[in-house]
This record gives sequence, C-alpha cells and structure tokens, in this order.
Amino acid sequence: MAAGALDRRVQVLRETGGDDGFSSTAGRYATFGVPVWAAKRDVNDTERWRADQVAASVTTRFTVRWSGFARGITPRDRLICDGVTYEITGIKEGSGRRRWLEITCAARSDERASDEQ
Repeated sequence: MAAGALDRRVQVLRETGGDDGFSSTAGRYATFGVPVWAAKRDVNDTERWRADQVAASVTTRFTVRWSGFARGITPRDRLICDGVTYEITGIKEGSGRRRWLEITCAARSDERASDEQ
C-alpha cells in the first residue's frame, strides 16, 4: 500500500469510566490519542430483520501505519471517520512486518446515511 492511499483521518475512541458502585458508566467513550491517517475500504454490507426492524450494517476495513500508538488499539475501542462511529471487530497486521495494521469495523448503514445528509 502506498502512503498516498491514506486519505482519511480516523479518531480512536476509548471507553472511559466503569462501575462506580452507584451507577454504571460503561458505554461512554472519549477521544484517545490524536487522529491518524488511514485508507478506508468497505468490504461487506448486510441487512437483517429483527423485532420488526430492518437493521443494515456495513463492514469497513481501515488500514493505518503501524506505530506504538496504533498497536495499542483494541477491539474494545471504536473509530470515528467522517462523522460515523465504527465498532472494531478485528485487528491484524497488514502486508509487511510492522508496516500496516488492518482494522476491521462495523457501522450501521442507517446512521451512515443520516450523517451524510
């Protein structure tokens, strides 16, 4: 992959807080680190019927340069790209040792469409 293909900025979100004994703060995310350059490729889309609702989602693969920071990204984190929040489903080393990381994510398509309008 050429460095020029990294044409998107993605921001990592990390879960903050935890259960303080009175109420759970799980599910709250805050920005973590600085935005990094990434290449974005949609790899799959699906639609599902569940409880009288149609849920559409898209699987996207982001490729980022390998770094100590990028290596610290986990599936518990999330990514934001172009205003869309993606849940990380997998992380693997890309082609070339310690050159690239491929981060596979999922986002709901209906949220993507409302953000693009």
